[in-house]
Amino acid sequence: MEETLSIIKPDGVGKKIIGTIFKRFEDAGLEIVNIKRLTLTTEKAGEFYYMHKDRPFYPELVKFMTSGPCVPFVIKGENAILKVRELMGATDPSEADAGTIRADFADSIDKNIIHGSDSKESAEREISFFFD
Repeated sequence: MEETLSIIKPDGVGKKIIGTIFKRFEDAGLEIVNIKRLTLTTEKAGEFYYMHKDRPFYPELVKFMTSGPCVPFVIKGENAILKVRELMGATDPSEADAGTIRADFADSIDKNIIHGSDSKESAEREISFFFD
């Protein structure tokens, strides 16, 4: 069994689709094992997305992620990282497959509803960032 982290971003919380997103993961055979609801500070958002600090979108990403509450959660299951990424869809919702979370709910590449760890190493770092 593998664990990974996902975050329902402020736009997803604002659209009141937390339960809908959880259901998609559970319907795919994954288990949600830990959940938080919080509003990131600028410092914490910057720390979480530090790997993007030199990219042009970084300031807007931090601003967006601190604009309202988000819901980080841990998902457990067989091949959880890959399954979560498939269920989320491409980062750019216009390129996401029909029926994925981003294709169905996201407004743009910048406001794309959800984050998911992209590797085992990222999942470990990201889970420990939000959960002791």
